[in-house]
Amino acid sequence: MAELAALDDPKARAVNEKHGDDHGGNLGKLRALAKRLKTQQELARELWATQDTAARLLALLVCRPKAFGRDELDAMLRGARTPKVQDWLVNYVVKKNPHAEELRLVWTADPDPVVASAGWALTTERVAKKPEGLDLPGLLDVIEAEMKDAPDRLQWAMNHCLAQIGIEHPEHRARAIAVGERLQVLKDYPTSPGCTSPFAPDWIAEMVRRQAPPVA
Repeated sequence: MAELAALDDPKARAVNEKHGDDHGGNLGKLRALAKRLKTQQELARELWATQDTAARLLALLVCRPKAFGRDELDAMLRGARTPKVQDWLVNYVVKKNPHAEELRLVWTADPDPVVASAGWALTTERVAKKPEGLDLPGLLDVIEAEMKDAPDRLQWAMNHCLAQIGIEHPEHRARAIAVGERLQVLKDYPTSPGCTSPFAPDWIAEMVRRQAPPVA
């Protein structure tokens, strides 16, 4: 904990707080610390129990993702509090856990929009890597009906799923683009030069362009 405290940078903290994160750690240095510690499941649980955001981020880097039970992961997500911890928990731990599919179904239907956003993040992973058994037209129906008025984190997760359907599944691309055009979600989101817009029709078009084979 003393080592984590020494990594805290007031400038980084100020930037992170604008995004709802209450830590000032340099993530590169945090990853270096995790690399030195290597995998330590019990230490990860102890770090998580402190409720300190930097400690929890470190915990997610040194834990053994498959060692957590379903109920344990559910409680961790509901108590995660900050966006960065939630994102790392889903991406670095839950996606590698044998309970991921069960949690995807439970979380997507949860009334808490932050919990539901984690379910949508897991759905997006399946859209890209294991779409067999997913009802893609049904997902597009839900996105079309609910994304426009969804709270920010849930809206962002649903929009990512919409874009992924359009990028990965040509047979649904025209409808995914049409849904994005109609809803106009994130149309005016500020995007840095050289970065891809999160507006789904633009995002889909750019990623499909990159996947196209070069013209001889």
